[in-house]
Amino acid sequence: MVAILGFSRERIFDAVKDMYTGVANAPELPYHFPVGRDACLAVGYPQEVLEGLPAATLASFAGVGYPFRAGAIKEGDTVLDIGAGSGTDALIASRLVGPRGKVYALDMTLAMVARLRALAATVPNLEVLEGNAESLPLPDASVDVVTSNGMLNLVPDKRRAIAEIFRVLKPGGRVQIADIVIRRPVTLDCKTDPKLWAECVVGATIDEDYLAAFRDAGFEDVSVLREFDYFSHSRSEHTREVARRFGARAIEIAMRRAPHAPPLWVQWARRADPRRAVRAVQRRGLAGAAALGAAMLACYGTVAATALLSLAGITLAVKGGAVSAVILAFGALAVIAVAAGVRKHGRYAPLATALAGGAVLSYAHLVNFSFAVEALGFVAIGTAIWLDHRARETPVSVRKRGAGGEGAATS
Repeated sequence: MVAILGFSRERIFDAVKDMYTGVANAPELPYHFPVGRDACLAVGYPQEVLEGLPAATLASFAGVGYPFRAGAIKEGDTVLDIGAGSGTDALIASRLVGPRGKVYALDMTLAMVARLRALAATVPNLEVLEGNAESLPLPDASVDVVTSNGMLNLVPDKRRAIAEIFRVLKPGGRVQIADIVIRRPVTLDCKTDPKLWAECVVGATIDEDYLAAFRDAGFEDVSVLREFDYFSHSRSEHTREVARRFGARAIEIAMRRAPHAPPLWVQWARRADPRRAVRAVQRRGLAGAAALGAAMLACYGTVAATALLSLAGITLAVKGGAVSAVILAFGALAVIAVAAGVRKHGRYAPLATALAGGAVLSYAHLVNFSFAVEALGFVAIGTAIWLDHRARETPVSVRKRGAGGEGAATS
């Protein structure tokens, strides 16, 4: 069993099932996300594509984009729709593949599966599967196309789900996906609430990491066809606010499966690329902490190294001016990182504290050196970084204020 920050995969799946059982059985109720035929039109489905689809199927539509923009499905294809819901996309795919093709519609919510089976009774080339994206109930290399709409952001183990997509696709097979991604990481106390996974934002991945996960698994020609503000269509002001703070939006992507999966060591090498680590530090607002750590390492590390070497009988000549320059340079970078946070949260207390700490540090190194004064400067900058980090987590308080606010799903 894999735990997601204290919550098991099963608890997250249960929360998702509860939410989408409501969408299946009572689509007319208010939800945090758009539902129904109007939602289809809002996310980009052409009017003509929806003509002839059953009203009951469209009523429970809860997709986040128009994956068919990729044009991946051809006549005669075998298609897997993961997270098929009430069957809107599965029906469209069944039209595209024609009588020689086949569509598998997979979902894990029993209420949605029941709807799909009723639908499949009238559609000869549609077969319903019950299951989840982390363990697809199909043989290796058995489908030509995988399509999904708002699925991966609800899955706890996304790399496992992507590996499963790769497994069931034939070499050269195609993928069309609409999903939710974010620009900034979700805060921990949002991430650890299973109910919030069902609302699309909390389980979403940083956009760059999302696309990289597909490339790491062996997908080629990964391209973003469109991105847009899906959450602007939410009736919940709270959801719109949280989505805006995390930079959540919908994307439509297309790609194809490579003939072979890259070796595991290649996949791990890609994931260990230091450039990804640097970008992750920046996205999480930890650049200031990293810079402060480097400044303190330059300071106290030099002192410790000199002392240890002297005990070993080795004399190390250290230019104090050069060390001071390094310390002040990293200290300045820490202050700049805190200053960058003002644009995100609009609070000036962290910046004022960082500037005060920078001034104290500069005084210690440029005017009258004192270890105590230097330490005070480090403490002030560290406090500023902590205040900045707390300010960047504003969505947590927004969530708590709006937990019972407008648009809450009543399922």
